[in-house]
Amino acid sequence: MSAIQEILKDVPLPKMLKARQIFDDYKIKNIPEELHKQLSNPNIRNTVKPGARIAITCGSRGIDNYALVIKEIASFCKAAGAEPFIIPAMGSHGGATAEGQLKVCESYGVTQEYCGCPVLSSMQTVQIGRSATGHPVFIDQHAARADGIIIVNRIKTHTGFSAAYESGLMKMLTIGLGKQYGASVCHQAGYSVMPRLLVEFGKTIIKNANILFAVGLVENAFGKTCRVSALRADEIEQEEPKLLELAKERAARLLPGFSDVLVVDWVGKNISGAGMDSKVVGRSSNAFVSNTDFIAGKIAVLDLTQESHGNIHGIGNADVINRRIFDKGNLDETYPNGITSTTISVDAIPVMMANDRLTIQCAIKTCNRADIEHIQLIRIKDTLHISEILISEAMAQRVRAIRNMEIISDAEDWRFDDDGNLTDL
Repeated sequence: MSAIQEILKDVPLPKMLKARQIFDDYKIKNIPEELHKQLSNPNIRNTVKPGARIAITCGSRGIDNYALVIKEIASFCKAAGAEPFIIPAMGSHGGATAEGQLKVCESYGVTQEYCGCPVLSSMQTVQIGRSATGHPVFIDQHAARADGIIIVNRIKTHTGFSAAYESGLMKMLTIGLGKQYGASVCHQAGYSVMPRLLVEFGKTIIKNANILFAVGLVENAFGKTCRVSALRADEIEQEEPKLLELAKERAARLLPGFSDVLVVDWVGKNISGAGMDSKVVGRSSNAFVSNTDFIAGKIAVLDLTQESHGNIHGIGNADVINRRIFDKGNLDETYPNGITSTTISVDAIPVMMANDRLTIQCAIKTCNRADIEHIQLIRIKDTLHISEILISEAMAQRVRAIRNMEIISDAEDWRFDDDGNLTDL
């Protein structure tokens, strides 16, 4: 037995109960039909001209129905006699390489075969103007040379700041189309300035590039599409904040208060830009995030999604991890995010344990001022799926008193295999 195992062997693991958080589950049942309705608006439809080469953006998040939405927009363009193509618009993601960004698109099903049009990937940019405060503004070279650009993105909260525009259309214009350069300029200015630059750069791009329209997607607490809005270029500035407010209303969140320990089964780039959403777990690398009213004493993370392609950006927000996350990690994929966003502290590697049991026990053992025999512990699958969570027995009475929460199972023990890893991960 190792010294670590000896220290942790007697740390008790609480029995766990399943609890349900009740969220609004409305979702759009027929995405093509809703898109057709939005795109049939003459103010949208008439922007697409026969023979025009049109760039459609594709970002780097696990957005519900993303490939289908892009495919339907491409079909809409072709039906109007235009020649659509898709461009990765994801800042420095995909290892900040054209090949890496193409692979990210492919991992979400956005391919020439499925969408029926080419996918053109490049990290080269073209300057199209200067912002109101004199910054040079660049966008993807393929987009700059197109006859028109269609912006497609989910609108949601940003993990690094709180503002009228967070992660959405303005961000896609500025950081997505701006590639590594746009991402670097905005992040280098700092999160206190970044919200202003998103709007400043975005408005410059709308003014100087041929943005035809944007399609904003909003998801419910279960990660399902609940709103599709097609906006003219001149509507983005006014309408995006309204969609962000809707996204915040529909977003999933953890119960109010605290837990001594939060166990997160999975982190990854398809879940959040920081692997796990800072506004869900109450942990961030900077002071410009309006925290939720939930906070965890220690955060333990168990595994990395395959869709992350080894990118473990944000893992430093955890306190202890299963070593397999580090073994699956690819620092060449990870560090471009941290360097570009200037948040290198969140790429620091936490304490690593050999298996899930030791990872959880280490988090419990290192909680300050916690009653280890009656630990307040929450376990979630990931920060996108928190409708059903597991809570320790010590939290049961508290959860029963919370509106829109209910306990739906009896208490059960953790189940580990012979290697000390969870059998239900």
